[in-house]
Formats: sequence, C-alpha cells, structure tokens
Amino acid sequence: MRCLVTGATGYIGGRLVPELLAAGHEVRCVARSPAKLRDHPWAPRVETVRGDVTDATSLDAAMGGVDVAYYLVHALGTGPGFEETDRHAARIFGERARAAGVRRIVYLGGLTPAGVSARALSPHLRSRAEVGRVLLDSGVPTAVLRAGVIIGSGSASFEMLRYLSERLPLMVTPSWVRTRTQPIAVRDVLRLLVGCAELPDEVHRTFDIGGPDVLSYRDMMLRYAAVAGLPRRIVLPVPVLTPRLSSLWVGLVTPVPGAIARPLVESLRHEVVCAERDIARYVPDPPGGPIGVDRALELALRRIRDADVATRWSSAATPGAPSDPLPTDPDWAGGSLYTDHRERAVAATQQDVWRVVEGIGGENGWYSTPLAWALRGWIDTLMGGVGLRRGRRDAARLRVGDSLDFWRVEEVLPPRLLRLRAEMRLPGLAWLEMRVDRDPAGGTVYRQRAVFHPRGLAGHLYWWGVSPWHALVFGGMARNIAATAEADGSTLPRP
Repeated sequence: MRCLVTGATGYIGGRLVPELLAAGHEVRCVARSPAKLRDHPWAPRVETVRGDVTDATSLDAAMGGVDVAYYLVHALGTGPGFEETDRHAARIFGERARAAGVRRIVYLGGLTPAGVSARALSPHLRSRAEVGRVLLDSGVPTAVLRAGVIIGSGSASFEMLRYLSERLPLMVTPSWVRTRTQPIAVRDVLRLLVGCAELPDEVHRTFDIGGPDVLSYRDMMLRYAAVAGLPRRIVLPVPVLTPRLSSLWVGLVTPVPGAIARPLVESLRHEVVCAERDIARYVPDPPGGPIGVDRALELALRRIRDADVATRWSSAATPGAPSDPLPTDPDWAGGSLYTDHRERAVAATQQDVWRVVEGIGGENGWYSTPLAWALRGWIDTLMGGVGLRRGRRDAARLRVGDSLDFWRVEEVLPPRLLRLRAEMRLPGLAWLEMRVDRDPAGGTVYRQRAVFHPRGLAGHLYWWGVSPWHALVFGGMARNIAATAEADGSTLPRP
C-alpha cells in the first residue's frame, strides 16, 4: 500500500515513516523543504516530493497513486489567523485527496472534552476539532484519531512535564494541574496510526485514543519524579495564574517557548478523557494492552539517556521563525548584508576540527563567553523567543532541520560545512556558517562567517550595537574551536 505522509519533518510524522516502512508499506513524503528529510536514516527508502498543504497543484502531484494520506500538519502557535490557515489547508487537502482517488485519510487531532461547546474550547483544540470535521466532510473515508497528552521522548508535552518536575521541587502551579487527562504513549499512537491504513472502507469516523491511566497533570508530575528517581515534589495549585501567565511561566522553566506552551496550557483547562475505545475493534491492543504512564515515562527517559531521540517537538520549525535560505547575492532583496569573517589555521586534522564543530551547542556550549551567550538566550526568552533551552536532539550528530539552541541547522555537509539559521527574535535574518577546509599545503583551515540581513532601521541599529562585541564572541569562538581540536580531537573537553 502506498502511503503519503505530510508533516514528516515534525515530531509524529518523522516517527511514523519508519513504522509504515516496517509494516511493509511504500511511503511518499511531502514537504515544503525536502532537504530537511535528507539526513533521516529512512530517507533513502522513501520518495520525497516538494509540496505544501495549502498548494493544490503540489498536492495533485504528491497524491498520484496514493492509497492512504496521513494529515499530520497544523499551524499551532503561528499567531492570529492560524485557525483559518488550518481550515483552508484541510479543505484543500480533502478536495485533492478525493480528486486523486485516495482510498483513506488519517488525521491525528486533539481529544476534546465532552459537553463543552466549541466556543468554550481553547483555539488550539477548537482548530484541531474543526480540521477533523473538514476532512470527514471531504468525501474520502477518514479516520480521525483524537489524542490528549502524548508521552514520548522529545514531545512538547513530555518536555513540559520533564522540566517542570526536574527543576522545581516546590511548584506553585495553576489550577489546571488538577484537571484529569488520559495520556497515551507515543508508541501506541504510532501503532494506531499504522493500523488505520488497513481500516475497512466503510469506517468513517472519529476515534478517541488514550492509555490505560486517567490522572491529573499533578499526578503525572509526581509519577515522573518517582520514575526519574527524584525526591517527591510538592505541588501547590493556586487559582490566580491565567493561561497567559502560565504559558510565560512554562516558557521560562522549560525549553518550550511561550508560542507553543500557551495553546498547550489552554488545552489543559478542560478534562479530556476518552469516551470510547472503539479503535480496539479494528486495531487490536498488543499483548499486555496499551502502555501505561509509568512505562511510557520509563521508555522516554531511556531514550533521552541513550541519546536515541528520533524526533523532538522542535523538529518542526518554530512558529514565526524565518525560513529564508542564506542569501548568496550581496544585493539580495535590494538590501544590505552585514558579515563577520574569522579564519584560523589549525594544527589538527579536518576530522578533528569537524568533530568539535558538529558537537557545538547544547551541553558543549558555544566555545566563547558563556555569559554573553546565556544573556542573549535570556533576552530572547523574555521577548517570547526560544532562548538557549532547546539544546540538541543528539549530543554528537546533527542533521538538516535539527534545532540547536536558538539556531536551526540549514545545511550540514560532513566534514566541511555547518550552516545555522537564527530562530531568535531579531530585527532581521541571521546565519552562522562554519567551514573546515584544506589549504594547498594539506593543512586544515577553519573559516567562520556570521551573516545578518537587517530589517529596517532597527536592524541596522541592532548590528552596529552588537558589532563591538563580535571580536569577543565570534573571535573567541574561532580561537577556542581551533584550540579544542588541537588539544584533543577524540575526547572533547567542554568549554
């Protein structure tokens, strides 16, 4: 069976693809930037096409010969109007699927509370529910899976739970921590999504999906602390924290930025518990049943400790982040480009230098002025940006599309080139490029370039305001990367 997967650059989509392949299906991925899928282990086994769910022409090309189309995209946190964007995209997707003769659509949405009107729902849940209705009205047999909190290494919900539990032994929390929910392990979500490919044609409906445990978010934090071996946490709910204040608080404590935290927090105001388990009639439970909360937490923590996190919530682009490629024309867009160049000869092999370059960020830091980087991260966090808290997906390896603190990997060509695009709040667009070259005599040369394209007067003032610090920050980075590679290219000391 040929399956089309949208959202393959995201958290669920990036994990679903190898599961579909393992089940014997052919997979075609549609992505706005196919290069972001290039470095996934499964990339050579799938067909990747360029497309966008809001572009009917590109969907026509992508859906040719497809049996099952997975709709795993949404406009979460992209600002006002995201509901209209979601509605428009779902309508186009359904129309083109019907025109292409697709046998089934499968959509992963959000579990909505029973007896609550659409107007009372959070915008996030309301939009998820509406997308499901639009796809069900498309004329194509559709399965809408509605999930609550998904527990898995790298999910936004798990990251919120993890960091709140680990960093705050005593928590003064919003009243929503008492709200009951029915979390589900990401393994069970993937198992059910794969199983939906084989549903009979007459099945056309929504399914509630959840794990075997119903508990409050407070209980989940206590369970996490127990599974992680932490001392018992004290949780004190108070009624004064609004969803907006709660999301700002979550954004300061966890790596999840406010733009994503707020819709997630708002969704926790209502009890979300499965009203039925009908999906088990079509996709039977595995031996032993669905995975419980404690086991799901154990599996997620093991993945993190083993540095085996396949995808993270930050795999998808951060809402509002620029997506423009690095401009190569100095007169790009009719504007100015500011650059900062650094170059050093290094008494180490190209591979030794590359090992340092590819290991940059996260726990290894940025090899210059930690206080300056930390300050820039805090400023970005206070401005509603991602800050430095996202870290890395993998401690040693990078792939195109990975988030790296407040950067995004735009290109990685071992052992020569790493290009990062800034996702911090800036009055312009910025890139940081690191190259490891060989000189004519066979020696190693490290080249570093920061590029900034200002937006308006504020952009120009920003560059000239920070440029006096470049010698310290960027110059120090080049020196310390070279020194680290020269000192020991196989066992990297932390800066």
